[in-house]
Formats: sequence, C-alpha cells, structure tokens
Amino acid sequence: MKLEHNLSRRHFLKISAGTVAALSLAGCGAKKEEEPMKSKIQIGLQLYSVRKECEKDFPGTIAAVGKMGYAGVEFAGYYDYAATDIKKMLDDHNLKCCGSHTQLDTLLGDNLMKTIEFNHILGNKYLIVPWLGEEYRGSRENWLKAATIFNDLAEKVKPHGMRVGYHNHNFEFGLIDNETPWDILFSNVSKDVVMQVDTGNMMSGGGDPVAFLKKFPGVAKTIHLKEYSATNKTAILGEGDVKWAEVFNLCETVGETEWYIVEEEKDVYPPLECVEKCLKNLNNLLKA
Repeated sequence: MKLEHNLSRRHFLKISAGTVAALSLAGCGAKKEEEPMKSKIQIGLQLYSVRKECEKDFPGTIAAVGKMGYAGVEFAGYYDYAATDIKKMLDDHNLKCCGSHTQLDTLLGDNLMKTIEFNHILGNKYLIVPWLGEEYRGSRENWLKAATIFNDLAEKVKPHGMRVGYHNHNFEFGLIDNETPWDILFSNVSKDVVMQVDTGNMMSGGGDPVAFLKKFPGVAKTIHLKEYSATNKTAILGEGDVKWAEVFNLCETVGETEWYIVEEEKDVYPPLECVEKCLKNLNNLLKA
C-alpha cells in the first residue's frame, strides 16, 4: 500500500538508562555510573531537515543518516515510496521510525485507517500533526474544537498501539484572553495526546520549553531539539539560548520522553553536514 503526503512548506514548516548496547543505540557514549543517565532516550532526526536530499535520493539519505549514528527518523512525507520499501530501508540501516508528521486530514474519516496501516508497517506509534488550519486557531473556541478532535483521535488509534500528537510553531504562544493557545489545547486534551515541543519554534514565539515541560508532565513523549538564539540567527544545536541541561533533565524525569528528535532548518552548512554536526553537539551536551 502507498500513501502520499503533501510536503508543502505551509504544512511542514516549523513544522536505557541501562546497558552499553542501549547507550550505543541512543547515540551517546557510555557515562560514569554515578552520573545522571541521559542515554535512555534515543536520538532521531526529523527528515524535513534534509528534505532536499530526500527528494533527490531518499534511500541514499536514509543510509547516510543511519551511518551518522542516529537511532531513528521521523518522517515528513514518504516521497512516493511504499511502506514496505521504507521499512526495509530502515531495517537495512538499523534505524527505527520515531514518528511521522502527518497532516490532520490524513487522520480524519476514511483516511485514518489507511494512515494507521501505513504506519503499522513502519513500526511507528507516533502520529504527529505538524500544523493546524485557521479553522482551529484564532479563538479559544477554535482551539477547544481542535482539542475535541485530538481526544477523539487518541481513542481511535489507542487500540492500534499508537498515539496522536501536536507539534508547535510560534503562533501558539500569543495570548487569547490571557491564555496561550498551547495552554488551551493541552489543558483540554487527554494524557494520551502527545505534546511535541519544538524548542526553537516555541522560544521564537515567546514560549518557554522548560516551563511547559514542567506544566504538562508525562506527555512529551517525543521532543524536537532545535536551537534558538536571540543574537545569532545561524546558531545550530548547542550554540544558542536554549537551556539544554534543564530541558534534558525534565525529559528524563517528568516528561517521560522516549525520543529526542533533532530538527535543523538553517542553511548554515549543507543539510547532511549540518545534522551530523547537530548530533555531535547533542552527544557532547548529554555527556556534560
């Protein structure tokens, strides 16, 4: 079965602790026993970071990401490949599917079962909506309507071992009646709905990832690690203002996070080089 997804910029823009083997899967080196163990959380890459390479050579890009040491990938489209072919690419390069950014309409009506079936083949349990249209934004009532839809979807995908979630941009952090849309949404959804914080997007909108990870515990199952700097617009992961140590500590504890997902969209380096640098910086931060 094939399932095509729209890759438009509008929809996807901003859009264990345990054995040494588990540490290796997480992309982090072994740490001293007395140190806090960060590496129970595996590291994935949001493939939107390397979308141009995916368009040119999807199998080759998957291979390159696996060679870098990432443990998984999160999809932002499938480039007309069948799910069985993609799963083979992942298996061939020791990668897992740590999520998929899928438009809301792929989860509604008759499309839902097609999406579930496709992601079941991939071994993916995280169906993350990366964008909401204007009909779900702009007012408290609209965001509450979105919350109702997410709650309904969470119940429908649960029997299939899957979770739905929402990924932020920057517009969720302006005030509506003295409350942010992010607060409205996640104060009115069940714990089964994943809160996929994008650290860079959140800070660019005036939000605080640390505060929201504390406020909504147990639902940040996957998190996008993206740098933000008020003074250096070319800063990549580890070079800006994000309070990474606090973010990691919360993910390791109250967040119940399973995947750190690197996303980088700046044209500072060639995309594959950039995401490899981000991975190295992340591993160094986790060892600090």
